[in-house]
Amino acid sequence: MRNLCGSAGAVPGACAVNICKGDSKMRVYNFSAGPSTLPLNVLERARDEFLDFAGTGMSVTEISHRDKAFSAVVEDAEALVRELLNVPEDYAVIFVQGGASTQFAAIPLNLMHNGKADYIVTGNFAKKAWQEGQIYGDAVKIGDSSDRTYTYIPDVDELPYSQDADYVHITSNNTIFGSRYAKFPECKAPLVADMSSEIFSREIDVSKFGVIYAGAQKNLAPAGVTIVIAKRSLIQDPLKICPTMLKWKVQDDNGSLYNTPPCFSIYMADLVLRDLKEKGGVKAANEKAEYKAGLLYDFIDNSSLFKNNVEKPFRSIMNVPFVTPSAELDAKFIAEAKKAGLVSLKGHRLVGGMRASIYNAMPVEGVKALIAFMQKFEQENK
Repeated sequence: MRNLCGSAGAVPGACAVNICKGDSKMRVYNFSAGPSTLPLNVLERARDEFLDFAGTGMSVTEISHRDKAFSAVVEDAEALVRELLNVPEDYAVIFVQGGASTQFAAIPLNLMHNGKADYIVTGNFAKKAWQEGQIYGDAVKIGDSSDRTYTYIPDVDELPYSQDADYVHITSNNTIFGSRYAKFPECKAPLVADMSSEIFSREIDVSKFGVIYAGAQKNLAPAGVTIVIAKRSLIQDPLKICPTMLKWKVQDDNGSLYNTPPCFSIYMADLVLRDLKEKGGVKAANEKAEYKAGLLYDFIDNSSLFKNNVEKPFRSIMNVPFVTPSAELDAKFIAEAKKAGLVSLKGHRLVGGMRASIYNAMPVEGVKALIAFMQKFEQENK
């Protein structure tokens, strides 16, 4: 690994998160879409507490989920979710397993009482949710942006919403293709949103949604836990075929402790949520995200080498895909960026090119280091 702190070809600002000591391995800027980078101070705290959590003499990975010390973690994490997102009291906040992909099935199993739901397909995960919904009922695709490679969001005011739909499903931020909803649908049926790759990065009115769910490994914690925020009046009567483990009411009634939960991931989520609160909450996170994305998009838009294909009104501030004129040059960029300590920039296999995921934990210095490297690469590859 090239030393970012002072060797030839060093990237300006790239040492900001690191520990440059002797032969120690350096921390890089990780632009992975997930599992993603986490705040350094959170990682350091987890390291310091790893062998002795809360004075128990045990690691959080060893302690019983029934222990009061861990129950306090779950309660604190739930309270922070409620506070940071201003969740109404009549909504459940639960921590479940299986990733957001498992919730693709849990949604119809908990909500599809009339056997019909609307789906707006704006990317790969939105498509997978729609396909899963078809297993359990009439999943109607009322919007689809695949005609332009998911580079835009359909006009939500003009979609043919079903009058008898049990819910309307959206994926609010497109991790792979780099688009997001500039505004959310206003519909008769409860709005269900997968917010895995942008939760806690933008201010939202939870009361406008029936259900919000998010896999934590993109913007909150290590893989293993998924947050579900659901209006309680909607989850009282899941379908009879719904497995107990997927019944949101059961999880809510048991405080997310019906069975052994993903303890370490919940613990890490709690630490990240505390850190987010200390740094000014979701409003401050959104301002920082807009600033970082603005820097990167501004450089790309004024570049003669790099290009972003997403229509500007719908550009994600979490996931920024970009390409050069050729696949060969893309590969060269990815390889040289990795040597410079800028890693996980390879785009998804469905898209190719590059993708910079700049979640809440990505420091401004990391984005500036990426831009500096892109500028250098452009000059060397005209």
